[in-house]
Order: sequence, then C-alpha cells, then structure tokens
Amino acid sequence: MLYLDYNEKQIHGTKNFPVAFYHVDSSHPRYEMPFHWHKEYEIVRILEGTFRLMSADGETVAGSGESLFIPSGALHGGMPEHCVYECLVFDLDLLFLHADVSRQYMKKIKHQDIIVHTTITAQSATLCRTIDSLFSAMSDAAPGYELMVIGFLFVLFGLIFREECYTVSTPGESPFSHMEQMKPVFEYIENHYASGISLQQLAQISGMSPKYFCRYFQTIAHKTPMDYLNYYRIERACTLLCTTDSPITSIAYDCGFNDCSYFIKLFKRYKHITPKQYQMQMKH
Repeated sequence: MLYLDYNEKQIHGTKNFPVAFYHVDSSHPRYEMPFHWHKEYEIVRILEGTFRLMSADGETVAGSGESLFIPSGALHGGMPEHCVYECLVFDLDLLFLHADVSRQYMKKIKHQDIIVHTTITAQSATLCRTIDSLFSAMSDAAPGYELMVIGFLFVLFGLIFREECYTVSTPGESPFSHMEQMKPVFEYIENHYASGISLQQLAQISGMSPKYFCRYFQTIAHKTPMDYLNYYRIERACTLLCTTDSPITSIAYDCGFNDCSYFIKLFKRYKHITPKQYQMQMKH
C-alpha cells in the first residue's frame, strides 16, 4: 500500500469496480501510514497487534479483531505496533448505482449529515462478522467476488444505520474543520521534501505563528514539524531502497539530505537498521 501522496491520486481498484484491498505487515515498505487523505472511504481491519489512528477525531487505538472507519477527505495517519492489518479502500459512489431506496441512506454519509463511528469493536459482533466476510471476499477474489463485495458493503452500512453506529452532524459545521487547515502543510511537505523546508515556511502556510503551529502540529502528529519532515523523508527513502538500485548516497540526496552520514544516522534512529541492511532485507 503505497501512500506516496498526501492527496492520493492513484486509482484504487478499477473504473468499473473502484474497490482495492491491501494486506500490510512489518515487512511492507509502507508499514507505517504517513498523513494523507483521499476521496475514497477506507476500512482498516486489525489482524494482530495494535494500530493507532490519528485523525480529526483525535487519537484512536484499535486492536486485534477491531476495525477503523475512515471517511472521504479525512486527513489521517497511522502508527502500527507489532501489527498486521488490512485495508479496504472504496468509492462510495459504487453504491449509488443501485436502487433508489439505498440512496437516501448513502447520501447521509456522503454529505456528512451523519458521521460513522471511527472504531468498530468486538461488541458489535454482527458488524465485525460482516467486515470479516467483506475482507475475505476481496482477498480471495474468487469468481463473483465483486457481487459479494457490493452486497457486504450494503449489509455493513445497513447494520451501521440499524445499530446507530454514527453521530448526527451539527448543521453547517464540518467535522474535519480543525484538520483542514493542516492539509496545505502536509501537501507542501509532499511536494518539496527533497529541498530545504523551514519551520517558518510551514507555519506561514498554516496561517499560524511558529510557536502555536509547533504546538498544534505536535498535538496531531506526535512529532515536531521538523521531526515529521525527517520521518517522511526516511519513508520516501524506504520506497526507493525497495524499488531501485540507486546508491545509498544518491537516495539520501534525492530525499533531501545533504549529508549521507546524517541520513544513515537518522535512518537507523527510525528503522533500527542501516539503509543498506534495510535494502538487503526487503529484496530477499
């Protein structure tokens, strides 16, 4: 699952069936989930360990057997710990192609009249079983799986309405308003991580004073702005180490580091091994 753009431009699934499935464990080059957003909805199912989701709702930790629901356009990031997880990314418009009776419900979700609860716990046994069936159908991809996936999505949302696993929105108020102002900051990092970026630049983009920006940024990302920038550069380097045969020095410069020894030092801090060891580990 390559979260290479904060505002993802990649197509999930196909034009006729906009649903994609991703299985992620610690050997995956995008095991951690940098902040990003996309127009599709996403369900994250935790198979092992714990997954910490950071979003407009604050910080949510989900464990094995639980799932996380991420709405369209929501800025979010994730930190897995000893975790194996799966993601289902889908375009809600897929469900608008069917009977009119379903549209009255889907519109409430799409227009954010209601906000589906972020965490789906084991207490909602029927919902959990439906999510398991949904992911199983996508993972197996047996003949007819598209019909099963669409059917399970309808069952899932039907149960969400039946069991009232949502919050009614306040008219005129966006549930993601506090996070929206951070999108240009993350987008700037994505577009300019290979060059010099200063704290002053990021604060100016956010429209905040540097002091307030640092405090707010650390609240949502659990890292200082400059620490997050280095973290993102290292994540980019991981992808290059896995997908190219470029020298370590070249990858360091391509990811915004002017000093290769400093790059190696930071890489070891984040990944606990050297870039060369990581490259050999991921290619074998």
